[in-house]
Amino acid sequence: MQPAQRRAYGRRGTPAVAVLITVLAAGLGGCTGSDSSSSPDDGASGDSGTNASAEPGRYRSLPEACGAAGRKTLQTLLPGAEQDDKVYDGQATVTYDIDRRDGCRWKVETSSGTRYLTIDFQRVVSYDPSVSDDDRARETYEKKAVAAHIPDAPSTPSTPSSSSQSEGGASGDSSSYASPGTSSDEPGKSGKGGTGDEADTSGEPGKSTDSPSAGSDASGGSDESDTAADDTAPRRLDDLGDDAFLNDELITKDSGIHRDITLVFRSSNVIATIEYDQWTTDKKHIPSSQGLQENAQDLADELTGRLNE
Repeated sequence: MQPAQRRAYGRRGTPAVAVLITVLAAGLGGCTGSDSSSSPDDGASGDSGTNASAEPGRYRSLPEACGAAGRKTLQTLLPGAEQDDKVYDGQATVTYDIDRRDGCRWKVETSSGTRYLTIDFQRVVSYDPSVSDDDRARETYEKKAVAAHIPDAPSTPSTPSSSSQSEGGASGDSSSYASPGTSSDEPGKSGKGGTGDEADTSGEPGKSTDSPSAGSDASGGSDESDTAADDTAPRRLDDLGDDAFLNDELITKDSGIHRDITLVFRSSNVIATIEYDQWTTDKKHIPSSQGLQENAQDLADELTGRLNE
C-alpha cells in the first residue's frame, strides 16, 4: 500500500509542479516582454539626444592668403612697392594645413618709412558635438577682442552722454559726449597710443598724458598732425562680417614711431586678422589713423568677398 500511495502522490504532484513552472515562466515572460517593449522607446529617446550634433561651419577651406588681396589694393596699402614687383607676391606663412590656417606678409621700405602688412586666415573647427563651429569661432574671436581691450558695445559710452543731454545744455553736452568717446579709456585703454595721441587736437591739456607711449612725443607738438574722433578709436565694427573690431596703437621709440592697425573679423567659422603698420623716423609726422584705418577696412571688405567666392 505504501508504494502505491507514493506513486499516486507522484502522479498528482507532477502536473502541479508543471503548472507552477508554467505560471512562473509566463509571469516572467510577461515582465520581460513589458521591459523589452519599453526599452526601445527609452533607447530611441536616448539615441536622439546622443546623436544630435551641432551645425558645421559654412567654410570647409580657406583662400590663399598671398593671393587674397588684389594688385590695386596692395598698391594703395604699400606705396613705393611699384619699384619692385616681387614685393606684391608677399611671403607665405609656414603652415601645415592650409585648409585650417594660412597667412601672408608684405614689407616695403622707402625713404619716408616702412610699411608692413599681414593677412591671417584661421578656420575654426569644434570637436565637441554639442558646440557648433560658429560658436567655437565666436568664442575665439571674443578672446581676441578682450585681449585687445576693445569696448563691449558702442552703446556703453553713449549712455552717460544721453543722460547728460537731458540734464544739461547743448554746449555742456557736446563736451561731455566727446570726452568718453575719445578716451573710451577704461583702465586697460590707457596704454593705447592711438587714442591718447589723437586726442591732443581737442585742446584739452590733460589728454597728452592718456598714453604713456605718446608722453615723450606730446611735448614736441607732433600730435597735432593727427585727428581726434570717436570713429578712429579702438572699437567694434557693425558692418563687417558677423563680428569685427579694430584696434589702433601708436608706439614711440628712440629709433622712431609707428602706428599699428589691427583689424579682426569673423565670418561664420573663419577668423581673419589684418595687421597694417607704418613706421617712420620722423617723429614730427605721426602716421594718420584715419588713412591707415580706411585702407585696412577696404582690405577687409575685399577679403569677405574672397571668402564667399
